[in-house]
Amino acid sequence: MLKRISITAAILAAAVAPAFAHISSEHLSAMTGLEHPLSGADHILAMVAVGLWASMIGGRARLIVPAAFVSTMALGFLLSISGVALPFVEPAILASVIGLGLLVAMAVKMPTAASAAVVAVFALFHGFAHGTEMHGAGALPFAAGFIASTIALHAAGIGLGTLLGRYQTVARLLGGATAIGGIALMMA
Repeated sequence: MLKRISITAAILAAAVAPAFAHISSEHLSAMTGLEHPLSGADHILAMVAVGLWASMIGGRARLIVPAAFVSTMALGFLLSISGVALPFVEPAILASVIGLGLLVAMAVKMPTAASAAVVAVFALFHGFAHGTEMHGAGALPFAAGFIASTIALHAAGIGLGTLLGRYQTVARLLGGATAIGGIALMMA
């Protein structure tokens, strides 16, 4: 299994590299968006936790829960660039890291729709933050970039959950570490 994942990652990296050979301002905006979720521990922890939790729930949740996050995150982004005000964005993002970490740590099993609703609330704030942190990048390429990164982080969480399979204790410990990471970020 690890060999297949390594080969797939190598093929993906080789296929993507030529696309960056000629960087235009549009690519720069897309690259900025692609890098943005990877530049903050809060985003990484929350988005991987979404995938890990979806994997733990299993079934259709593996697709629906991350899809709810991505679609609501896009809505939050649109609200932000439209000038809508949303209070408590940063505290809500930190709460999402802690909350999602705890959901994983406690191996909470909820109906798929309820799980999707939980992550959607958190996603709204993540998307809003992406909009406020765009800094002159083109909105559409930037959004495409951060959506792609988010999907990749969710997939990493799902993959991690799948790899751990029967070792739910390890997954739960990762959830606890995520919650602790969120608390540490809050204290910083």
